[in-house]
Amino acid sequence: MSLLGQLAKRLPFGSVAEISAKELAAALERFPSPQLVDVRTRSEWALSRIDGANHTRMGDLERDPLALGLEPGRLVVCICLSAHRSIPAVRALRERGFVDARQLAGGMLAWWAAGLPTTRGD
Repeated sequence: MSLLGQLAKRLPFGSVAEISAKELAAALERFPSPQLVDVRTRSEWALSRIDGANHTRMGDLERDPLALGLEPGRLVVCICLSAHRSIPAVRALRERGFVDARQLAGGMLAWWAAGLPTTRGD
């Protein structure tokens, strides 16, 4: 693939499959629960995150999502602040065989607006 094509995949534009904050909260109550991948900065993640979310950088996610312990057959939800940085994360996972990868619609802003629980700290 050309360099331009590779860069285009990383752009935070376009649409990918999504799950709403309330749908995700309900899914987290079931077994097996969705796998959560947070692609925000380390400080954003430490300040407020969904309990159980794995933090990673895009480059690490693109190189080897299995290193995060992700299972390709389970739902994976990518999270960022406003559902822009998570778009390339979903694309990267789908290209690597994670067919049920989605983003949190509206990102953490939507999660907080819905009054859903968070955790903090490293």
